[in-house]
Amino acid sequence: MLLTHDIMQKVPSKAIQKELQIEENTACDWFQFCMEVVLDFIENKSEMIGGDGKVVETDESKFGKRKNHRGHYVEGQWVFGGVERGTGRTFLVAVHDRSAETLIGLIKQWILPGTTIISDCWVAYSSLCEEGYTHFTVNHSITFVDQTTGAHTNTIESTWKHVKVLLSPYNRKADYVYFLAEYMFCHKCKADVDPFCKFTDIVATIDWSNTNSNDEQ
Repeated sequence: MLLTHDIMQKVPSKAIQKELQIEENTACDWFQFCMEVVLDFIENKSEMIGGDGKVVETDESKFGKRKNHRGHYVEGQWVFGGVERGTGRTFLVAVHDRSAETLIGLIKQWILPGTTIISDCWVAYSSLCEEGYTHFTVNHSITFVDQTTGAHTNTIESTWKHVKVLLSPYNRKADYVYFLAEYMFCHKCKADVDPFCKFTDIVATIDWSNTNSNDEQ
């Protein structure tokens, strides 16, 4: 379950808001503040993944639904991501397109040179070897595991399924920047501490006097 759900459980319902004389705008402002804390944490604490001897699976997936619930056309948001095998370290980024310029730029931003990258055969990845990476592909139109190299993207494919299941019940119209930051936050925290406890620890370190001064300006 994502942190948004945990936070929403702690935002008073409309009945309780009325009883406690809390304006709905106040509750919404609290929720917005929570998501900004998470986004700031991800932006400031994110690290590049991969490196020599490491394998990272990359892929793109479209978040949305089939138009009129039929056919193969899907309206929604493209998301690009990568998962480091062994550690599970992950990045997920909403993108406007799947061009080589966009995807290679993000790979260089998120994945260390010397990494072995495994992807599908999308043409945008064709220059990876020239960028200092070892690159293997798997042709998903034929197989899920390359019979010669053993290359597969099962880990990142599993990640897509997990993220979409979490998004599905209550957040279909999500701001994907916040939603993906939230997922990465929970994923980053879960090995060491409960994500909500980590969130409260972060809030406790905020310099509120400095924040109030900035607001007044």
